[in-house]
Amino acid sequence: MSEPELLRTPLYEAHVAAGARIVPFAGWEMPVQYSGVIDEVKAVRHNAGLFDVSHMGELHVTGPAALAWLNSMTTNDVARLRPGRAQYSLLLDEEACILDDILVYCSDEEHYMVVANAGNTDRVRDWLGGRIVPGVEVEDASLVTALIALQGPEAEAVLQPLCNGLLSELKRFGFASGMVAGLPCVISRTGYTGEDGFELFTQEDVSALWQAILTAGDGRVKPCGLGARDVLRIEAGNVLYGHEIWEEVNPLSAGLMWTVKLDKGEFVGKAPLQQYIQSGAALVLAGFTANTRAIPRQNYPIRRGSEEVGFVTSGTLSPTLNRPIAMGYVPPECAEPGTEVAFVVRDRPEPMTVTPLPFYRGQRR
Repeated sequence: MSEPELLRTPLYEAHVAAGARIVPFAGWEMPVQYSGVIDEVKAVRHNAGLFDVSHMGELHVTGPAALAWLNSMTTNDVARLRPGRAQYSLLLDEEACILDDILVYCSDEEHYMVVANAGNTDRVRDWLGGRIVPGVEVEDASLVTALIALQGPEAEAVLQPLCNGLLSELKRFGFASGMVAGLPCVISRTGYTGEDGFELFTQEDVSALWQAILTAGDGRVKPCGLGARDVLRIEAGNVLYGHEIWEEVNPLSAGLMWTVKLDKGEFVGKAPLQQYIQSGAALVLAGFTANTRAIPRQNYPIRRGSEEVGFVTSGTLSPTLNRPIAMGYVPPECAEPGTEVAFVVRDRPEPMTVTPLPFYRGQRR
């Protein structure tokens, strides 16, 4: 059986022309780096970086029953959203395991947008579609919606002249519709890198928008790939589906109970999640700072003394902190900050210390 053909974003040719290294990712051909991961991470931390994230999924949930229905599908409280606000949330299965982590955008009580991870878009669409009730429609607009993200301390200064001051009233987790470089966009301010930044959704010529932002940056904006994005999100302590969360992990173990509103009423997975809370988590997500130059990688075992107690989910050499950092799962008694553990590479234990998340916190509005 042949492999399905990889998809390309509308910016694929621009990435190739700029010399990006292209790799397969979640069914897409995506740029992993341009000038180099370290250089791109530093650009985002000190100036601004521009990312193509058009591989993400966009599902529109509409209808008179949209609010109540979507609230019963997700863990956060959709009813708390007012128009122009977004929230981070989770989709759980009937056993309270995480199907995907999502962003929910509220245009009004009858129109929401759900942004899903690229590798989970089909599953989220089918899962939601299989539970539709009268008064709800779900439309998958993923393949006609482009999405780019401008992240870093210079992001607002670069983008502001292109959108006639629209950003001045846009707070974190807010969004608005408007013209950017002459193109209609939805602009949000959520971010994934630990820095201030903006996401621009459009169904128009995203190549013109991409170039307009690079030009407006006048050397302050670098195009960045998935490699830098991964390092930045680890530094910021943000989870990634397929690493820190997957379909066998619940919100309690993943440290994501802040996204769960148990008092809002019934939602899929609520009852079993309450049972997990009562019994406690066997393993919990923690951050680690390595005490040597060895880099923890996904699935490396974690030991405390001679006992194997957990495993690494993500690890990298942090250019910002100039040392290796990681996230992983260990028993709660091993997750206290300051606890000394070790990860194992080639049968050799390398010491590391439990460190509070996030490792890095930028200046975000």
